[in-house]
Amino acid sequence: MSEEIKRIKRELVHKGAVIDIYEDTMEFPDGHTAKWDYIHHDGAAAVIPALPDGRILMVRQYRNALERETIEIPAGKLDNPKEPGIECASRELEEETGYRCEHLEPLLTLHTTVAFCNERIEVFAARNLIPSRQHLDEDEFIDVEAYTMEELKEKIFSGELQDSKTVAAILAYEVKYCQDRMEKRKTGK
Repeated sequence: MSEEIKRIKRELVHKGAVIDIYEDTMEFPDGHTAKWDYIHHDGAAAVIPALPDGRILMVRQYRNALERETIEIPAGKLDNPKEPGIECASRELEEETGYRCEHLEPLLTLHTTVAFCNERIEVFAARNLIPSRQHLDEDEFIDVEAYTMEELKEKIFSGELQDSKTVAAILAYEVKYCQDRMEKRKTGK
């Protein structure tokens, strides 16, 4: 069916610093047309920084769209659409948390809002962290906090933690990296 739906026109409505907003004219199999919103984003990367004791470093920052502070994993926009996600994730890890990591491991890739936006976020796991220092942008005010996996899951299921990339990344990290540890505790091996 999607082969029968086609875009016949794309018009730039607003060019922003982070996103571009378009109005698409779509044609359907029965011949009628409709206007659809489309938001272009160059992409981003994020990272789950795990301390040796298993706690995860999170960043607390104000988000204008929600008019409140949020707790999230470190993340940022690609400097350009061709920048490798791993480079962006490494940069954001050090800028936002004051830690770096020599080897980031791919965790998952997600699209945040598929109905109207093409934003793609590559998420990496950072273990064996090396202390460094924060390099915040002039408009960034970030507090770094460490949480156990249980504390983070409690925040997810209570509704306190709602950022989609963060929720997906935490749950994926738990499945990929924490399940073996939990099984060993249960079996005593």
